[in-house]
Amino acid sequence: MNKTSHTEYLNLESVLIKPVSAAFRSDRIIAEQWQALNFLEKPDFQMAIDEYKDFESFLKDHGTEVLHLPENKDLSMDSVYCRDASIATDFGVILCHMGKRERNKEPEAQKAFFIENDIPVLGEIMFPGTLEGGDVAWLDRTTLAVGHTYRTNEAGIVQLKQLLEPRGINVLVVELPHYKGPSDVFHLMSIFSPVAEKLAVVYSPLMPIYFRNELLIRGYDLVEVPDEEFDSMGCNVLAIAPKKCVMLKGNPITEQGLKDHGCEVLTYHGEHISVMGGGGPTCLTRPMKRTENK
Repeated sequence: MNKTSHTEYLNLESVLIKPVSAAFRSDRIIAEQWQALNFLEKPDFQMAIDEYKDFESFLKDHGTEVLHLPENKDLSMDSVYCRDASIATDFGVILCHMGKRERNKEPEAQKAFFIENDIPVLGEIMFPGTLEGGDVAWLDRTTLAVGHTYRTNEAGIVQLKQLLEPRGINVLVVELPHYKGPSDVFHLMSIFSPVAEKLAVVYSPLMPIYFRNELLIRGYDLVEVPDEEFDSMGCNVLAIAPKKCVMLKGNPITEQGLKDHGCEVLTYHGEHISVMGGGGPTCLTRPMKRTENK
């Protein structure tokens, strides 16, 4: 039986996470790293642990099998955002090559975990290619959108195509804007989060016209994030089942928009685990296996 699958919204059967206790490790480590990693503020270790406990409870209460990446002293605080180091497909996992230099050792650490747990690895993105998991999202069973960003370059996209196109997957390249520049974490999933078949949360002002039109042509309904909820990561929404979503507290307009489309919305306080580091619920998780049935 496959241990991985490629979809963004079906029932979340298993998920890989890096607990904040294993990623942040201590207040001392946080003090040493947060500025160099471009965190907005210095997280508090105990508050981060408390927030993460509430976040993880949504996954466990849903019945999802939660796999924990272990502490690794060679990795930075950023490793809590474990989506970025790998991509799950029906054919196995693709290991990324990080665009942020401080995160270069994360894919190898995940590879060791996958091998130890008999999770197949399809391939790896190699230098000079860069690719981060936050820049990829499945539109349907045969289409993977990938953002061309400061974190994901052309060479990385070419390697991704070489791995997936022979297996019948169309890789749709989305050219993203400069926005705040190379030091900012700006991924495709900063502006696009699928939450059900043909339903997605989007931030249209930073969305390429052709990509937004492609979604409409495919029959997507779009939940629009207002300007005032973009920086608070209103667009970063994790589906744990079709129309059952997890998002950060403090985005009431987007939350209501989801509810208006028939979604159940679970919200968590994430000032220390999400806002300060620029990583919402999709970033905190590497969904591994999704299935049709709950």
